[in-house]
Amino acid sequence: MPLHRLLGPSRDANPVSVLNPVSPSTVLPDAASAPWPSACPGLLRIVAARDGGICRIKLPGGELSAAQAEAIAHASARHAAGVIELTNRANLQVRGVRDGHEAALVSALIDAGLGPTAAMGSTEINRSAPANAAAGRDHDHNAYALEASAADDVRNVMVSPTAGRDPSAPFDTRPMCAELLTLLQSEARFAALSPKFALLLDGGERLARPDHPHDIWLAASQGADGVRFVFGLAGCPPGSASAQNARNDSSGSVRCKPADGTGALASILPSQVPALVRALLHTFIDLAAADARRMRHLLASYSIDAVLQHAQTYVDFPLTRDASLADWRRSTPADASLRLGAHAQRVPDTWHVGGQPPLGRIDATTLHGLAALSQQHGNGTLRITPWQSVLLPDVASHAVAAVLAALNALGLASNPADAITRLIACAGSSGCAKSLADTKTDALTLATRLPAGVDMHLSGCERSCAAAHCAPFTLLAAAPGMYDLYRRDGQPGFGQCVARQLTIEQAADTLARLAGVTQTSDTNERHK
Repeated sequence: MPLHRLLGPSRDANPVSVLNPVSPSTVLPDAASAPWPSACPGLLRIVAARDGGICRIKLPGGELSAAQAEAIAHASARHAAGVIELTNRANLQVRGVRDGHEAALVSALIDAGLGPTAAMGSTEINRSAPANAAAGRDHDHNAYALEASAADDVRNVMVSPTAGRDPSAPFDTRPMCAELLTLLQSEARFAALSPKFALLLDGGERLARPDHPHDIWLAASQGADGVRFVFGLAGCPPGSASAQNARNDSSGSVRCKPADGTGALASILPSQVPALVRALLHTFIDLAAADARRMRHLLASYSIDAVLQHAQTYVDFPLTRDASLADWRRSTPADASLRLGAHAQRVPDTWHVGGQPPLGRIDATTLHGLAALSQQHGNGTLRITPWQSVLLPDVASHAVAAVLAALNALGLASNPADAITRLIACAGSSGCAKSLADTKTDALTLATRLPAGVDMHLSGCERSCAAAHCAPFTLLAAAPGMYDLYRRDGQPGFGQCVARQLTIEQAADTLARLAGVTQTSDTNERHK
């Protein structure tokens, strides 16, 4: 894919767009007065950036129909820069939204069924409301704006992109995910939650993101009496305790330890999951201080037992900490490489086929191509993954080779050995005024020299927008073209700083030396 298509147009010459602070969409101005004014983009809150407005489209379960993909591609080309970004929460962002085009963009996306399904505590959302709100702004439409924006903000439930199709998973989380999304959007009180408040629903799939911290996590666990859901707060499902397994994890990211959150607290029946989530959400709203946005903030003031005791008032089943789960670990090894290439599904003779666009960005033409491919050889849907890649599910065996060839022709890498699949980078200075370097361009340069087996994160500032997990190595921008190199060491943040003020070329050389030492150490350990 040509570089200019990947990165999109730069607006550095426009001082207004560089200095413009976060601003709400002109489509629904009242959305900014929601309980949690946010700098995060949303479908109805288009946020200013250096390369234009950003509109974030939250996808239920990461699923996108071919018709919706076509609508996004058309709208992004007509009303924005034609650049679509895949996020680390399996959502999409339209970048470069043009001034004066916000209303038309949002209206097109709402018409494609990409908005919240219902305004909180109100009637079903009227698809024509955004256009009418922009024109009239009467009381009813202002109420719609507030309710729809709040409902959109809380659609934060992550599941595996292979949910319901992984042969090794004990539970299909798709119906439960839909039920939780309905719960989040339908209770007016949940508008008080921060747009960053997030839930993980883990069905035990091999293609999973157990290193991605969430405010509430639930993980399917197969026991003698059937499947139960283990849950915890402010972290993620603990993985293997083996350091060797952590080194061999092809996701290249640190597995969450119980210290990163509460660890496993208790287990419940699948039928009790929605009631538990509702109880925990109400408990958070009941107890959290006015400035507390995430579950970790609540746990800084209240003990685990106090939180569970309060949640107990909302449910009719026992909710106490189970000491026998203190050492619980996720039994299925997570393998992020399964997002790439072709892999067999639960149903015989069907496969999911995946590819990764360079640095998580595609253009409108590529999205059109993916939509057509899913209709021709898949089931007419795409799955966006939290690794900023795309899956086509339900591909027949005879079509696998054709789909892989088509993905490569569209510019997506489908081989884990490709360096571009092991690089993530934030928007960089071409798209963000806070970034100190052009991370996207620098990452493409680094890809030509990235050592085999090394996973790298480039961040233009300390906010780390591109990576919610702990990357093995991070290049943190210090100045244009200059980076400090960090290596994870189990501590918060980026880890240990091993070198400062490196050019991309120097960083590649340093990484090669570090990777060589690590590989030699691992080889010696295995031969002991």
